[in-house]
Amino acid sequence: MPTENTKSLPRWLVILLAASISVIAANLYYAQPLVALISHSLGIAPEAAGLVVTLTQMGYGLGVLCLVPLGDLIESRKLIVTMIGVATLGLLGLAFASSPLPYFVAAFATGLGSASVQVIMPYSAHFASDAKRGEVIGSLTSGLMLGIMLSRPIASLMSDLLSWHAVFVLSAVMMCIVATTLIILLPARKPTGSNLNYFSLLRSMLLLFTTKPLLRRRAVYQACLFGAFCFFWTATPLLLGGPTFGFSQSQIAVFALVGVSGAVSAPFAGKAADRGWVWPATFVSLLIGSLSFLLTHIFQLGTTGSLITLVFGAILLDAGVTANLVLGQRVIFELGAEYRSRFNALYIATIFIGGGAGSLLGGWSYARGGWPLASWVGFVMPLTALFFFFTEKK
Repeated sequence: MPTENTKSLPRWLVILLAASISVIAANLYYAQPLVALISHSLGIAPEAAGLVVTLTQMGYGLGVLCLVPLGDLIESRKLIVTMIGVATLGLLGLAFASSPLPYFVAAFATGLGSASVQVIMPYSAHFASDAKRGEVIGSLTSGLMLGIMLSRPIASLMSDLLSWHAVFVLSAVMMCIVATTLIILLPARKPTGSNLNYFSLLRSMLLLFTTKPLLRRRAVYQACLFGAFCFFWTATPLLLGGPTFGFSQSQIAVFALVGVSGAVSAPFAGKAADRGWVWPATFVSLLIGSLSFLLTHIFQLGTTGSLITLVFGAILLDAGVTANLVLGQRVIFELGAEYRSRFNALYIATIFIGGGAGSLLGGWSYARGGWPLASWVGFVMPLTALFFFFTEKK
């Protein structure tokens, strides 16, 4: 069993943690393609339908800010499994909810517990050697992105075959398996060197954010890229499902599955970071994030060529977002081992602000000007990060 002193993380444990992250992260996105079904089933008014997804995201954001920092204070394995337990209860609440209020409470709890993903990341960094830390983070990030990207097509297909309730029942069962496996196989890790109480821990985060310019910089890069990612996956289903392409839900699910292939960039980004190539790898990540939107202007919308470039754009954007996430976490985890959970909480919270802005802009810009306007607005997000990146000293 690995310890912090041995600084070794066996490959089987990395694979287990990556798979666990994938299962947990998927909980945040199962409801996205099911909003109409769930709203109709529970009698949720159309103007409030967005809460089906938003409350899960709100719970996740609160979990990142208020629970993830506890990884610097209490034993990590117990924290991870406890949070998974909260998410499991939330999923069961979603599966058996018969009215809006219980559903909304359960959605919030699901998001809150699913923030355990961001406890696992710094936990793994503690056990990884300096030479392999980026590679380990890359492997775990592949699991994260696979969970995010696979969740939507899985939810769409399962709801077609069974019902939307079955999606959450299956996820609850998988979470129970994950929790049981982790409590048995994960090595314990008790943080050392911190005598803070919980409220002092939270207050310290503001000081860390204001005194660590690299943390702020990496968070801004990824917030712009993740904003573009959420923008793309908000606007693209509207384009594909509209009269231009006329895709069914299942066809949109297949399109999303193709985009998953971009997640293969994570291990390569991790290895690049381990070799000291953070600056050029970041440049490539931001550049391909920008190019992903420009590609869609090569052919006229509705043609086979435009669909192909849209697919390549999805793959490139996914690759850029995934790679830059790995690079950012590799950098911030080197700023101080005793602060890793708090660094990660601040990093992820900033990223999700960008993601929320991207989702809002995606729907707004597509409604205002279709894909021609939306693609240019999406292009600006990674381009902004790229301009900011050029102010960084190598």
